[in-house]
Amino acid sequence: MQQSPSSVYTLEPIGIVHSCYREKFGIPRQPGLATAATAFIELLPPFNRPEAVQGLEGFSHLWLQFIFHQTLAEGWRPTIRPPRLGGETRVGVFASRSTHRPNGLGLSVVKLKGIDTLQGKVILELEGSDLLDGTPIVDIKPYLPWADAVADAACGFAPEPPQMREVRFSPEATLACQDYEQLTGRPLATLVQQVLSQDPRPAYLQRRPGRSHGIQLWDRNVRWQANDDHFLVTAIETVEMMHESPT
Repeated sequence: MQQSPSSVYTLEPIGIVHSCYREKFGIPRQPGLATAATAFIELLPPFNRPEAVQGLEGFSHLWLQFIFHQTLAEGWRPTIRPPRLGGETRVGVFASRSTHRPNGLGLSVVKLKGIDTLQGKVILELEGSDLLDGTPIVDIKPYLPWADAVADAACGFAPEPPQMREVRFSPEATLACQDYEQLTGRPLATLVQQVLSQDPRPAYLQRRPGRSHGIQLWDRNVRWQANDDHFLVTAIETVEMMHESPT
C-alpha cells in the first residue's frame, strides 16, 4: 500500500559522540579538514553489541548520519547565506550543507582509527571529524571509494577547498600548548592551527579585523585575535568541566 507523503518516521539514536569540539563555533565546515580532531562514538543499548560492528575494522572510512541537535529548535530555512558566497547571496537549503534543515540530518565522512569492544562497551575512534560533542548518531555505513567518490563531480559555488589563513602563537600560548600535550597527549597546537587556518568566523565578522575571539577545544578555551594578514593565538585558558569524555 502506498504511504501518504505526510507519514512520520521516528529515528532512534544508535550512538553518541564524544568530541574535542565542545561548541558549534570553530567546527570546520566540512569533515577531514582538521585531521588532529579527535572523536569517539559510543554505541547505545541495544546497539552496543560487538557483533553489530563485526567486519567494520576492514574499512578505513565511514559514512555517519547524525542529528544537528543544537539547531533543531531553530527550525529550517528555505534559503541560507553560504560563507563561501560572503554571507550575502542566498541559495536554497538543498543547495547547501546548512545545519538548518527540514529534518536536521547531517552526513559526514570520517576516518576510522579503531574499535574498542572491551568492558561491555562498543566505542569507535575517529579522526578528522566535524562533529559536536554530544551529537546523536543515527546510522553508520562503510565508505566505498569506488562507489562513493566521483572524480568529475561539479561543485557549484564551492569548487575549491577553503583558502588557508596563517596562524601564529604567542610565546605564552605556545608554552601552554606544549604543557597540555605533555599532560594529555592531545595535539592541541596542531588542532588549533588546523581549525583557525580555515577561518571559522561567520562572514559578517570576517569584515571586522582586529577583534578577539574564543574557541573551546577539549577542556581549553583558545583566545585568538583576527588580524588583517594572520590570526594570533594569545592565550590558552582552562575550562572547568563537569565531566570529561574519553577523548
